[in-house]
Amino acid sequence: MTPLIETLQQVAVFSDLPPEQLEWLVAQGQETWLEPGHILRQEGDLADCVFVMLSGELRVYQDMANHELVLATYQTLDFFGELPILTGERQFWASGRAISSCHIFELPQAAFWQLLSLCPSVTRRVLSTMAQRMLDVQSLYKQNEKLVALGTLAAGLAHEMNNPAAAIARCSRDLSELLSQLTTYGITPPALTPSQQQAIAAAYQEMEEQLPQSPLDPLIQSDREDELTRWLEDHAFPTPWQIVPTLVSAGVDVPWLDRLAIQIAPEHFPKVLNYFAIALSSKDLLKNIQTGATRISELVTAIKDYSFMDQAPIQTLDIHQGLESTLAILSHRLKQAGITVQRDYDRNLSSIQAYGSELNQVWTYLIDNAIDALTEHPAPTIKLRTYQEETHLLVEIADNGPGIPSAIQPRIFEAFFTTKATGQGTGLGLDMAYRVVRKHGGDIYFESIPGNTQFYVRLPTVLPSRDELQ
Repeated sequence: MTPLIETLQQVAVFSDLPPEQLEWLVAQGQETWLEPGHILRQEGDLADCVFVMLSGELRVYQDMANHELVLATYQTLDFFGELPILTGERQFWASGRAISSCHIFELPQAAFWQLLSLCPSVTRRVLSTMAQRMLDVQSLYKQNEKLVALGTLAAGLAHEMNNPAAAIARCSRDLSELLSQLTTYGITPPALTPSQQQAIAAAYQEMEEQLPQSPLDPLIQSDREDELTRWLEDHAFPTPWQIVPTLVSAGVDVPWLDRLAIQIAPEHFPKVLNYFAIALSSKDLLKNIQTGATRISELVTAIKDYSFMDQAPIQTLDIHQGLESTLAILSHRLKQAGITVQRDYDRNLSSIQAYGSELNQVWTYLIDNAIDALTEHPAPTIKLRTYQEETHLLVEIADNGPGIPSAIQPRIFEAFFTTKATGQGTGLGLDMAYRVVRKHGGDIYFESIPGNTQFYVRLPTVLPSRDELQ
């Protein structure tokens, strides 16, 4: 018995083969040696062989968008490479790289099929191994899918939160500088008569009451700034350009300045106007700070609603809240792609019992896929519609993208099937969406033609029991 046959006999899959079948096996295959770092097969290569690691260590991985996803590591006496052949794939969907010096036996696909047909013991062991590996790979893919989705959402949220946070920081800094100027331009009470103080208070109140509800037309703004600048220069006001834009934005005009100048002594007038400009700017900055803080608060609320943080796994919920929190989480992607979101909600829908966070993952997969389909569209649109159907409610998510080719439509919900480029997707998003919907006792299906792809999710309002789902 040759050393190669002795080694193959120690491989679990071949342990029951008699010597003559092992000799046949050796005659069908060939030996390969790899140095550390060398590739056995590349992702996308023809799935032409199965392999036995005679000695050494090899890592099987997939190139994702920004990292390598390690699927398995094979060592001495491991049998591998059977998954794509047994699942009918024509290509390897992962690469194999030697970690150490490797000695590998390669068995061609045709010989492998012949071996399975002739040796039931090999078939049983191979199928058992395959089933466990499928579960392991699917678990890894699902975990990776969640991590990738989390990374995408986190990046979008970071961008969404960065804008209001930066605005708050900027406005706080500017406000601090303005408040320090109040001391410089401030007017000490003894310098003003009671009537002058009342005139200042009345003038400021009048200015606040006449604040424009919307920004002025740029041409009108420019003309009024020129008028106020000339008036202030005629009255020997220093650096009028520093306060004129603020005063004009507040609705101040020449007649208003004329009235105020009559009531305030000339030596105090510049300080009073500077005080008004600082007070108006401070109020505007505070408004911006409030707007930014409100936006951050809304995003935090959306995150909590999306994840159902601190809540029980099953909730009675409004389906629209989940859709809206998902849109908020994906808002950065929607803005980047310039996508218009149209809503047609039936606000009289019954509430639904559901695993809230899992259902939101379904909306995420469907909306995210719709966004991907619209990258080249000149007027991208996503439509969300909800309506009641007796004891069920339906959610439609549609896009006006190129549609799903009819040739691949039957495979859309298959695990590991994807039309995205290598590293851009694992093909588990729609499979996971299907599983979640079925877990709720519902259905998910679609219709697609160029310019209109519609996914339908049909859910019972009451979550079925486990017995009912079986």
